[in-house]
This record gives sequence, structure tokens and C-alpha cells, in this order.
Amino acid sequence: MSLFVTFEGPEGGGKTTQVRRLAAYLQDQGCHVLTTREPGGTPIGDRVRSILLDPLHTEMEPQAEFLLFSAARAQHVAQVIRPHLERGGVVLCDRYADASLAYQGYGYQLDLDALQAITRFATGGLVPDLTFCLDLPVDVGLRRKAQGAGDAWNRMEQKQVDFHHRVRAGYLAMAAREPARWAVIDATRTVDEVQATLRQHLAERLRLEAGQLC
Repeated sequence: MSLFVTFEGPEGGGKTTQVRRLAAYLQDQGCHVLTTREPGGTPIGDRVRSILLDPLHTEMEPQAEFLLFSAARAQHVAQVIRPHLERGGVVLCDRYADASLAYQGYGYQLDLDALQAITRFATGGLVPDLTFCLDLPVDVGLRRKAQGAGDAWNRMEQKQVDFHHRVRAGYLAMAAREPARWAVIDATRTVDEVQATLRQHLAERLRLEAGQLC
């Protein structure tokens, strides 16, 4: 079974933890699971990631930022995501193209039509089958990130609070426009509660019982 699932949302929603736990669950169901992240996922993408998230790069223009994300994404799709899907596998991706629309589009208020056109070119039109938006208030999420053990306070996270409010609003607007693809999850709950909800949504979206996902 081929399935492409992405995890989006404001900072501090616990995406990485939930990806890891859902991957383990799906592997137990017999799925051939690949977990990956953006920016990154390939050697080229990881090099771009180090540039994008470096807190010293405060002079980076929003347009340059978006194009760097898109370049890393093009490599990611071609080298990692699409081949795994073509082999019938499940891909769980920690952020994908919707993140660029939320951050550079809604956050920086760049032209959304232009960003969407570039995204279609970079991804070859590859759209997730299901996108989880792990949603929580901006102040809660940023506080979690700032207090997280071992977490680096990267360049994207240190933006002004108003920027993060626009990002969150952008995610919710995109989810409202495509309810068949998006599931908005309350990420203020416990890790176990969020994980249970993710599994339930996955089963419901696929119209399958939880024990028969693959």
C-alpha cells in the first residue's frame, strides 16, 4: 500500500515525536515505513538545512529562503519520497510543501500563487494523501521549544511572535480549504492522547480497521 502522510503545524507541536511513534505502530502492522523530514532527507537537503536554520543568517531574504526550501524539496522528492511510494511503501514526513506556504507565504506574506507554482514544479505535483496539522497556541508552542531539552533555538523559531501567529493562521486556512486531506489535531494534549487520535484518523481516512492498515 502506497501512502504519503505529512505532519505540519506551528512550532512546539511535537511532530518529530509523533512521527516516530506512528512509524513504530505502522511497522507493527506490517507496513514498509520510511520516516523523513524537511528541510533535509538527503545529503544535499541536509546541507541546505544547515544554511536555512542557522540563527546567524539573519540577512536571508524571504524569497531566497523559499527557493532554498524548494531546492531541497525537489531533491527530497526525486531521491527519497517518490521512489519509496513507487515501491508501495508508506512515507511519514516531518514537514513538507505546506510548511513553505505557511511560513514564507502566510508568515512573510509572499505571493501565494507564485509559491504554489514553484512548489508544483519542485515536487512534480506530488501532494500528500493525508496531512496532520498538530495545532496549539503560539505562546504554548514557543515556550515548549524554548524549554526543550537539547533543542537549538533556530532561525525560524526566533522570528517575532506576530510572524508565528500568521503561520498558525495560514495552516488553519489551508486545512479549512482541503478538509479531505487535512486533519487538525489538538497538540496541547498528552503525547499518548495525540498519538491515539492520529491512529484513529489514519484508520478512518483509509476506511480500514486499525489492525488492517497494511
